[in-house]
Amino acid sequence: MGAPADADAHWFPGEWVEVAERQTGPRKAAPALRRARKPAPTPEPVPAPEQHPQQRSGRGSLRLRLTLLSTAILALVGLFLLLLAYILVGRIAATIPEQIAGQEVNVGGAMMAAGDVAAMVADQAQRSVLVFGCVAFPLQLITGAWVAWVLIGRTLRPLSTLTRAAKGLSEASLDRRINLSGPHDEVAELADTFDEMTARLQRAFAAERRFVANASHEIRTPLAVMRTEVDVTLADPNASVSELRQMGEVVREATKRADRLLESLLVLARTQASGLSEITSVNLATLIAPAVADIEPEWRAKGLKMDLLPHKALVQGDPSLLARLVGNLVENAVRHNVSGGWVDVRTGVEQGHVHLTVRSSGPVIGAAAVAELFEPFRQGARARTAHTGSGLGLSIVKAVVAAHGGVVTGVPVPNGGLEIRVSLPLAAH
Repeated sequence: MGAPADADAHWFPGEWVEVAERQTGPRKAAPALRRARKPAPTPEPVPAPEQHPQQRSGRGSLRLRLTLLSTAILALVGLFLLLLAYILVGRIAATIPEQIAGQEVNVGGAMMAAGDVAAMVADQAQRSVLVFGCVAFPLQLITGAWVAWVLIGRTLRPLSTLTRAAKGLSEASLDRRINLSGPHDEVAELADTFDEMTARLQRAFAAERRFVANASHEIRTPLAVMRTEVDVTLADPNASVSELRQMGEVVREATKRADRLLESLLVLARTQASGLSEITSVNLATLIAPAVADIEPEWRAKGLKMDLLPHKALVQGDPSLLARLVGNLVENAVRHNVSGGWVDVRTGVEQGHVHLTVRSSGPVIGAAAVAELFEPFRQGARARTAHTGSGLGLSIVKAVVAAHGGVVTGVPVPNGGLEIRVSLPLAAH
């Protein structure tokens, strides 16, 4: 016996299995069983509607809330004044006939006692206050709400301008400013703060773009040197052993430069991101001699005169970063010096701060160019393709000083040279 024509619409899978076993036996019912046990496809989940930060229900706009608040305050004040007028009018009207107490008063041809006249006058006065109050109170609320809506809208208009500017803010529109005119109130101060923030963001993005461009250039330079040396050597089938060794030395020097650059970038990034990994008491005076010894071959080759005046200067900070700070300043003073020049390094304490000063001779530097030396890959007049240094020395110094809560400044030395002065908080005894 076959299944009904509409079995797919009315029979359950279990019934299909049972009928198949009765008609064809367990062996022949296997396809039906497998077909019955096939799981039904699950419906695809409907994605939830996207929630935007500006979609907030149940609160309304700030203008509406302020208008309702001011209207409610106006209603309370109006009710209070109406109640006060009701009481005062009744009392004043009741006291007027008391000037003829005990006598009768002719009211509309009828003689009435003075007390009854006083009560009637007070009642009529209070009724009049209520009648006029019931008419004036709604008009007061409507007029007050409209005036509040208009004035609050005019007051909040700069906020709308600020909101539109914030929504349209992007990396390409950081040069836009609100430049809000009018009285210098809290809203104007907020707009000025927003303009200052966008200016700082614009400078930060510009510095980041310069950093990325310079970093890519500096990293590609040693790679280009290595590739050129290898290509030239491979193109010469008769290259001698000495030429191969020379090529190897050039490639090794280029890899060392790339390694120094990557290490400096790593130190700069770690210092700016994570700050201090270890805090202990460090005497900056003890860090000068090792820094000078590390670069002794270079300053002796240039014939520099090294004047060291290390006075006790205790600070709280990271010993490795502070050693890198002193080493970078000494190295910078030596490498950017002139033959037969001088370097002066001294430490001391003044007005509750530790001072480290590195002063050296060298080429003439303009006052406007000194601030740029603390930017990454800025090396003054030295060629970018020079094989020593990475242009990150003073950038690392600036980051280390900032991580220790200090200040670093630079001024040009008359007749050529540079003076770097670092000020750090004095360690508590």
